[in-house]
Amino acid sequence: MTCPPPRPMTDRRRLGTALAAAALLMAGAAQAQNAAPPRAEIEAVIRDYLIKNPEIIQEALVELERRQRESEQAALRKITADPKSPLYVSAHHTVVGNPNGDVTLVEFFDYNCGFCKRGLADIQKVLDTDRNVRVVLKEFPILSPGSREASVVALALREQFDAAKLWSFHTKLMNVRGQIGREQALGVAKDLGADMRKLEAAMAAPAIQAALDESKLLADALGINGTPSYVVAEDLVVGARGYDLLSARIAAYRKCQKAAC
Repeated sequence: MTCPPPRPMTDRRRLGTALAAAALLMAGAAQAQNAAPPRAEIEAVIRDYLIKNPEIIQEALVELERRQRESEQAALRKITADPKSPLYVSAHHTVVGNPNGDVTLVEFFDYNCGFCKRGLADIQKVLDTDRNVRVVLKEFPILSPGSREASVVALALREQFDAAKLWSFHTKLMNVRGQIGREQALGVAKDLGADMRKLEAAMAAPAIQAALDESKLLADALGINGTPSYVVAEDLVVGARGYDLLSARIAAYRKCQKAAC
């Protein structure tokens, strides 16, 4: 569903985490009783306890993952619930749809991502069926040097294209077959009537790197490591999950200010 897919925690890593958590709990209990037994004795007690009660490992994993999810959600909300966040307000991204829409959908994408290409129809349908949605396009070129080259062209075109023409560039480039890079992006820009001399100059501007850096910082803060990834209704949606899910999140947010009522 994403390019590339996120890496899940391995069973061995999960087990090691659980054992470490158990060790910390046992050591903390010993300190609370003002006891200071030798390390070997503590390890022997932990080993004996886990052998006799193996189910505690699963319980510890469940609790650890619950706490991690809560922590990640809290960190995510600090960004997604802030209307002044650069996620929503920035000089470095492209806005299409209704710039004053009551719901904002943000997409992190890569021009060489097959799932982004598949998800393009979902975003187009959102724009076609909902005139009150604001769509923010965040360049997140993570798959290849060609991806970055294409993003540089797209960002530089903001100097001379309006939102409608930028969306036309975006959709046309997404529909180019094969690998996409500088040549393909410049070709689409030329076909749409870009001033190529101005474009080349704009591609060298410091603002281009600033835009890419901003997207990377936001993606890191949100835990995004694959494309496409969306923020809709102040919630993260990872992968091309379809129009129905995106529209349902938008409708729920209008109804109860949550991704799901």
